[in-house]
Amino acid sequence: MFRVVIPARFGSTRLPGKSLKMIGDKSMLQWVYEIGVAAGSAEVIIATDDERIVAAAREFGAPARMTSLTHPSGTDRIAQVAAESGWDDADIVVNLQGDEPMMPPALVGQVAGLLEQHPAAALATLATRIASVAQLLDPGVVKVVTDTGGRALYFSRAPIPWSRDTAPASLVSQRGFPGARRHIGLYAYRVAALQRISMLQPGQLEQIERLEQLRALENGLEIRVGDALQIPGPAVDTEEDLTRVAVLMNREETRSP
Repeated sequence: MFRVVIPARFGSTRLPGKSLKMIGDKSMLQWVYEIGVAAGSAEVIIATDDERIVAAAREFGAPARMTSLTHPSGTDRIAQVAAESGWDDADIVVNLQGDEPMMPPALVGQVAGLLEQHPAAALATLATRIASVAQLLDPGVVKVVTDTGGRALYFSRAPIPWSRDTAPASLVSQRGFPGARRHIGLYAYRVAALQRISMLQPGQLEQIERLEQLRALENGLEIRVGDALQIPGPAVDTEEDLTRVAVLMNREETRSP
């Protein structure tokens, strides 16, 4: 059994109010909520800092909780929901980002199942193969490297692992990307780990890379990384992303029987 919590801020820097932007006949928030439901979770809760999001959620029948305006991350917002709900330390919660309307429901179940399979792990997440040198070099594409057992060693915006033999001159001369994997921002937590992470201060690596999962690694928590069963569609950060996602989702609906 697992639960899904969807952190949804209203005040996004690049696209304010993006959770309530329409994609076809539904808000992005509703699309994401329906993904959580379709994944077979025991419960799906929207965690927000704005009454407008609460009101919109209630209109389409989704439970929503108001959380603190001061939370620095979605992880902290989910930790508040877990604490107020009295969930057991061993319970599994999936963080489904509110700007991922093209996340396949199968991946939500997969990441929860991965954590269930590894009792020593505090978190689980997913990755997929890097598809091009451009992706490898793009700091907006987060890379992950693991040990042979699938435990995360590091997450970075830098091109890792770096192939020395296919870069004859400099950074831009890179021609290969063997073994490189793109991190998918979908997490499953045990409630105990979620609470611990929320009480820790951001470490140096997290602050440098601007990647909150590094807080867990810096403090010795095990993160399991699985190969995603499907490749998710793009997330929405800008107006251009919203337009692109709307086109892609319309194509998918058109192809559906």
